[in-house]
Amino acid sequence: MKTKKSFDDLGLSAKALDAINSKGFEVPTEIQIMTIPLMLRDDTNIIAQAQTGTGKTAAFGLPLIELIDTGTKSVQAIILVPTRELAIQVSEEISSLKVDKNLKIIPIYGGQSIDQQLRKLKKGVHIVVGTPGRVIDHLKRKTLKLHDIEHLILDEADEMLNMGFIDDIEKIMKHTNPDKRTLLFSATLPGRIKQLARKYMDDYELLVVKNEPITTNLTDQIYFEVKASDKFEALCRIIDIENEFYSLVFCRTKKDVDQVSTRLSNRGYDADCIHGGLTQAQREKTLEKFKKKRVTILVATDVAARGIDVVDLTHVINYSLPHDPEAYIHRIGRTGRAGKEGTAITFITPEEYRQLMHIKKVIKTDIRKEKLPKSDEILNAKKYKVMDNINKLVSEDVPDEFYQMAKDILTDNKPKQALAAILHYAFHEELGQKYYNEIRDVHPHISGKTRLFVSKGKKHNMTKRKLVEFIIRKANTDERKIDDVQVFDTFSFITVPFTEAEVILKCFKKSKKGDRSVVERAKKEKK
Repeated sequence: MKTKKSFDDLGLSAKALDAINSKGFEVPTEIQIMTIPLMLRDDTNIIAQAQTGTGKTAAFGLPLIELIDTGTKSVQAIILVPTRELAIQVSEEISSLKVDKNLKIIPIYGGQSIDQQLRKLKKGVHIVVGTPGRVIDHLKRKTLKLHDIEHLILDEADEMLNMGFIDDIEKIMKHTNPDKRTLLFSATLPGRIKQLARKYMDDYELLVVKNEPITTNLTDQIYFEVKASDKFEALCRIIDIENEFYSLVFCRTKKDVDQVSTRLSNRGYDADCIHGGLTQAQREKTLEKFKKKRVTILVATDVAARGIDVVDLTHVINYSLPHDPEAYIHRIGRTGRAGKEGTAITFITPEEYRQLMHIKKVIKTDIRKEKLPKSDEILNAKKYKVMDNINKLVSEDVPDEFYQMAKDILTDNKPKQALAAILHYAFHEELGQKYYNEIRDVHPHISGKTRLFVSKGKKHNMTKRKLVEFIIRKANTDERKIDDVQVFDTFSFITVPFTEAEVILKCFKKSKKGDRSVVERAKKEKK
């Protein structure tokens, strides 16, 4: 029988192993077992075919950290990714694993202040994680120099192909050191990707991880649209409507984890938290309580939760939407296991709707929209729970002193009035109408948006991706707010929120003469 390898077997340094242990990683994934020793051993180019959710970021991130020379301030590695969300995620993941505090990693992407990026690049950076469009912007400005890089990593290469980035990737590769090592990670290997590899990678080693189902049929996946300020109220409603609730609640930052955990505890729930700011001893103590169900709600960050192995969770709650499909899969894979059904619930704000739809598309699964239970529905459910618990207690042994109290109360009161008073005394806060605050419905993909006409189309070499980048570059627009992009021969359309439209129009009005009439409000389309 083949023994499963551990991180100790992969050739990593003692400091790297300490970082892995502190983050709670228990055993390496298949892609990590294949990639890490090869990256550490020699300069071979690598093409790795592994689906989303297999731990590929740590697969290239851990050895990359060890190979970087922090004695110089030059860029030694660039990681190209298709979206800003993934740029942030990859940068944060590698930063959480770095063993040298002097190792500098930054994400660069459209929609973020380019001046902020310029300041960080000027100070000196070792690893850049960027989207192709913004990387090209910096190359044109000569604010990013790649002629000395030793490592080029293409993450989610097939997704970059689908988004029209391959030409941009080729442009970037022409600015890089010809002696660099190239690593390409992709869930699939279509012909265009193979052609790119033959042209730029010379000899390479192909690593293939056998595809397995990335989601489980035992996990029911739903989402609720709420304002950010209503998320905590929504979480409490979900907890209270369920007959059984044993759950991981995922937040994006340590601050959010502490805040949500504290608010849950203050409201009377058995909740605790776990994140990278805790010591190993604190982590182990909290996990022990959670596994023994002395705590039934554990609020955690993604990285801290990687080492948690609990098979009978009823729910996973995405209090904060994960950055990318890989993180989403890691989260929801923790419920619906060991033959038990589980539920994955995601809260999204109006601005996050497009990001959730991207996750849904990539993992090819159904995430259906539901409405949050109303306060009167929850109160009725809680009343039935109270009555059920009392009925169970009636059949059990009750201490003698309570019988004496009951006798004394019934001496001067009618039974129904006495019982009602006792119920009110015990549950008046929990079963009161004021226990739940109002939550208003939101419709992020319908209301408050307008259509803009752009006088550039296919004849101007414009694609959907290039059009979005064009708007971001000119008006610093948040990519997630650009929707329903249509590109025709000589013109295009985009849909954005009213407030964004005003900013975009104002920016183009101030542009150079040749760009002044490029963007305007779309006239009402004829039916």
